[in-house]
Amino acid sequence: MPSAPEFVKIVEVGPRDGLQNEKELVPTSTKIRFINKLSHTGLKVVEATSFVSPKWVPQMGDNDEVMRSIERVPGVSYPVLTPNIEGFKNAIAAGAKEVAIFAAASESFSKRNINCTIEESLERFVPVMEAAKQEGVKVRGYVSCVLGCPYEGDIDPVAVADVANSLLQMGCYEISLGDTIGVGTPAKTVNMIQHVAKYVPIEQIAVHFHDTYGQAIANIFAALQLGVNVVDSAVAGLGGCPYAKGASGNVATEDVVYLMQGLGVETGVDMARLLAASSFISTALGRPVSSRAACALSAKGLPALDDVVFDEPPLYYQH
Repeated sequence: MPSAPEFVKIVEVGPRDGLQNEKELVPTSTKIRFINKLSHTGLKVVEATSFVSPKWVPQMGDNDEVMRSIERVPGVSYPVLTPNIEGFKNAIAAGAKEVAIFAAASESFSKRNINCTIEESLERFVPVMEAAKQEGVKVRGYVSCVLGCPYEGDIDPVAVADVANSLLQMGCYEISLGDTIGVGTPAKTVNMIQHVAKYVPIEQIAVHFHDTYGQAIANIFAALQLGVNVVDSAVAGLGGCPYAKGASGNVATEDVVYLMQGLGVETGVDMARLLAASSFISTALGRPVSSRAACALSAKGLPALDDVVFDEPPLYYQH
């Protein structure tokens, strides 16, 4: 069996993908504190917010204030989601240095989620990509429903590869493959990634799993064996999908870090600080931490999470 990579970049999506579907509006000050805590865990990427219309995603209506108020820690990227050129312009005005665009591998999901076909969605991104090139802004591409759709069921991996290749050819530096409803299994994950890797170099592929059926960690392990070294996750397992009934949150960042530690794979993440950030947002949302690793480690009597200091550089491996 191929060995896992020496280093895995974790893309923390909690502040955006994790919070966007919360029914109650999360105070802007809480979002800012949450992002600032994550910035001091050793994570290299913290997806901060989304520049979409507040009509469609009210939770992200404070995007400008969030971006202007967070602490920008050197070495940490703060990408934002920009579905169109208007969102891109607003993001740049607020100080964004990296953005993300998204398409689906399912026609039905695309029409329900963003009101257009896959082809139409890709056409909408052309002006965004052109503007990003002019501004020197990096663009990441997301593909939704890569292992299943709430309306169509199984998705042909060839369709996933086609969309991923389109995003790559448009200029995206990295393609994140998302199991939006969390139905994937390791075998299906391997098959899908192998199809995508025919067009997208493995080092430019990221994986993004929801944990609906408890398969996310197993799927990530399978992806690592293929050479994937970028994993999206959300602290405390935050998230869900409003267009996919029964879909649970993202795989918990704490669980991903625990997996990597067990494999001897470096992430640069300080687990104690990560647990503190997880505890903070879970308390703010009024719910228990859903990460199994976080619950187990906290029960073992780690230092009180409230005592973790965030204003000093963490002592961990720097990649």
